[in-house]
Amino acid sequence: MNFIIASNNRGKLREFKELLNIELIPYRDILGDINIEESGKTFKENALIKAREVYKRVGEGAIVISDDSGLSVPILNGEPNIYSARYAGEGATDRENLEKLIGKLKDMGVERTEAYYTASIALVGDFGEWTAHGWCFGEIIDSPKGKNGFGYDPIFIPYGYKKTFGELNKNVKKSISHRVKALENIKPIIQMLISNNFIF
Repeated sequence: MNFIIASNNRGKLREFKELLNIELIPYRDILGDINIEESGKTFKENALIKAREVYKRVGEGAIVISDDSGLSVPILNGEPNIYSARYAGEGATDRENLEKLIGKLKDMGVERTEAYYTASIALVGDFGEWTAHGWCFGEIIDSPKGKNGFGYDPIFIPYGYKKTFGELNKNVKKSISHRVKALENIKPIIQMLISNNFIF
């Protein structure tokens, strides 16, 4: 029975393997390049869409894990939310998305405001479906700092810290990140499946 991740992001693949302590196969290794339209209205819906599509194409015997995550800024009515990866348009780079968000803050005359990251993890297989969530709360600033991480990390300062995710040591980020929290919440389900011989 194959355990497949519905992502080709190497960093994400490594993070999932380390935290879940299981072998994962990127879906591209089996299906090649496929286009999955993320048409959901929530992180949970998009995570399930990706996992369901890969599971449908691979067939019985597969267990698929996927995630959808992003940043929400209350003062901007929750933007960019589920559009975090394509905030500046389809195919936008991290830098372009970041610059659009900073531009909106500056247009409002805001230098610092509340924000939070959300991660939704979906698990789909012959047994059914499970989802789990994780959050990281903090603030964003209108001037990037640090080169670590990716996406909006250079402007996000988690509560309890004075540095952005772009400045903090990666081990610190891993201990408090939204994705790590979501993975920890889904981990008991994976352990249950393994112990009951659903996997391997």
